[in-house]
Amino acid sequence: MSIGFLRQALNALQRQSRSRTSHRVNQWFKWLSPGLSVKRWLLISVGGVVLVSLGLAIWIKLSPIFWAIELLKGFLGAITNILPNYISGPLVILCGLLLVLWGQTRTVGSITKVLRPEGEEELIDVLLAHRRLYRGPKIVVIGGGTGLSTLLRGLKTSSANITAIVTVADDGGSSGRLRQEFGVLPPGDIRSCLAALADEEKLLTELFQYRFRAGDGLTGHSFGNLFLTAMSEITGDLELAVAASSKVLAVRGQVLPATLSDVRLWAELADGRRIEGESNIPKAAGRIVKIGCIPANPPALPAAIKAIKEADYIIIGPGSLYTSLIPNLLVPEIADAIAQTAALRIYICNIMTQPGETEGYSVADHIRAIDTAVGHRQLFDAVLVHKKSPSAKSLIRYAQQNSHPVFLDREAVTQLGRRIVPANVLFEDETGYVRHNPEKLARVLLRWYSGAHNIK
Repeated sequence: MSIGFLRQALNALQRQSRSRTSHRVNQWFKWLSPGLSVKRWLLISVGGVVLVSLGLAIWIKLSPIFWAIELLKGFLGAITNILPNYISGPLVILCGLLLVLWGQTRTVGSITKVLRPEGEEELIDVLLAHRRLYRGPKIVVIGGGTGLSTLLRGLKTSSANITAIVTVADDGGSSGRLRQEFGVLPPGDIRSCLAALADEEKLLTELFQYRFRAGDGLTGHSFGNLFLTAMSEITGDLELAVAASSKVLAVRGQVLPATLSDVRLWAELADGRRIEGESNIPKAAGRIVKIGCIPANPPALPAAIKAIKEADYIIIGPGSLYTSLIPNLLVPEIADAIAQTAALRIYICNIMTQPGETEGYSVADHIRAIDTAVGHRQLFDAVLVHKKSPSAKSLIRYAQQNSHPVFLDREAVTQLGRRIVPANVLFEDETGYVRHNPEKLARVLLRWYSGAHNIK
């Protein structure tokens, strides 16, 4: 019994040893992966050592080098007398390679301890991931609200070349108070996007989304909004504040406001009322027939236009149709740049209708609203729609708020010249709240991009 147990233990140890050896060998060979820019510098380093050695030999007129070579020649001759050259040669080469690998491993290990003291990932894996992310497509995402931050959370694992263009029309909650008291542009949507793109997303999201529950003047404010407001005061404007905050938070990609103008939304309803203020429009409970902003035709942020022109892929949405998506397109230069680009463009339609904005809207109604807002132009080639109905629990929960799944009227969408991309990208929490699944949504979007890009 004890011998059998000992044999099993030895076998387990051997398997573990082989596994560790195999893993270590795989890690070594990763350094030879193409695109890391490591091999060329290693060869240049070796060439430098050879040149230094030659220069030293010339400088000292070869005398010590000559005697050292003679000594080495005698030593090698003695070895070949004991072992044949076809054995001793490969053996010495093997010893040399092992020393090189040992030295390189210890060197990389020392560097890794300094750069990543927690030791969760090896340096080569970090470098490979970095190369992969920064070779990803240049993606521009346009929107606002929780929908945009949800999408960014999924996309950032596939590309670091992401630009989020965010609306600055928010005038409710903490953002609205800061806008009134300090005269700054509303930081709320930008804050959510920065948290979503940050490397340490979980901790930063909790920190940035934290709302003070007590304190004179602090109650209701989120830490992230106060942070961005302070940075705006220090740097002079929101663009510089966001850029500085991105460096502090190690953000993957960039977040840009659509405009630096103090924009205020207005909407005309079917009953003739005119409602002003982003937060007031959904509360008016009427059918929106026209939407605009004050001042009309605000200038776009130049960096946003540059990002659109250089983009490989432009994604509009998801988010509130009239208060998160369209406000970005009311900046004429942004709509013009999207219309003129050769990049692939797709719109992500919401899963559920939104009371006060899109009650009774179908997918085609969403598309018509965007087309109308930008002068009846076609800003996107395809529309992504969720094809699976939410659970009965969710349907009942939303029906109580007069919200229902967005109906896909295929024929009308096709007549509008849009390709339909159906996908199962829904996530339901335990309360029946419905939203897009970040990982599934990103996978579908990138798969469509790869297929359409190859065809194109």
